[in-house]
Amino acid sequence: MRRLRTISTALVATATLAAVLAGCSDSGDSGSGDKASAGAATFDPSSVAKDATLAAAVPDAVKSAGTLRVGTDTTYAPAEYIGDDGKTPVGYDVDLVKAIAATLGLKPDIQTSKFDNIIPSIGSRYDIGVSSFTINPDRAKQVNMIEYFQAGEAFAVQKGNPKSVDQSDLCGKTVGVQTGTVEADELADLSKKCTDGGKDKIDQLSYDSQADVTTNLVGGKLDAMYADSPIIAYALSQTNGQLEQLGDVFATAPQGIVVSKTDQPLTDVIQKTVQKLIDDGTYGKILKAWGNEEGAVTTAELNPSVG
Repeated sequence: MRRLRTISTALVATATLAAVLAGCSDSGDSGSGDKASAGAATFDPSSVAKDATLAAAVPDAVKSAGTLRVGTDTTYAPAEYIGDDGKTPVGYDVDLVKAIAATLGLKPDIQTSKFDNIIPSIGSRYDIGVSSFTINPDRAKQVNMIEYFQAGEAFAVQKGNPKSVDQSDLCGKTVGVQTGTVEADELADLSKKCTDGGKDKIDQLSYDSQADVTTNLVGGKLDAMYADSPIIAYALSQTNGQLEQLGDVFATAPQGIVVSKTDQPLTDVIQKTVQKLIDDGTYGKILKAWGNEEGAVTTAELNPSVG
């Protein structure tokens, strides 16, 4: 699996999300349409200084090109997606790539790709791949994977949980999900367990857009929503305190930057660069800007053991 999703459409259409949330607000703030781009405005990758030692360790082929070619599937907000101008990749993964490139004295060449085409193109078309890849044994056989994030699943409710939702017992509750997701399938299974046990079913409301799920939770049509943890975290950061996470993130799995197994020098310098960005606080600033600091790791481990 790529992440915890089964479809590759954008999870949060940020411009749409900002617009619909503005419609739910009583403030009448005409500037609320910019909130979906707020993360991009709060971290400036150009502020990252070049590290001469790490830059010197960049393999000659990459160094002479002067660019770091990166493959990413820009359909997964807030990690990597196309911004409001319809062409520029943005997101916390994109900011991390820019910070890595700046540290190494390179220009980032971020190229949109179909997700399944990225790993086969590592070492030829792309130097690295950064696209929320879940680390698993199959991928670890094909490429080196440098851990940089932990993602899972989570629920969200209105602030204060006015509907008294208990995630351990959702029977009889109205829960929103995005159509075609793993969460939608899991919720259907949970509903069946409710009815098999003689309880009321879970009233599952599915929407094509995650923005619509979030909006209907804010508006009170839903008791809760269920999504990948980065999506929940981002929704919380964009809704002006109107939502809160219910319980802890669960079913977590590490995500990794992919590098060719035949290019250990590049693997080593990327790993050391990510660790430097973790240690000096740059990495944390990036995740905080995008409302996803909960997914932070402290060690950029190479090829961590996973089940």
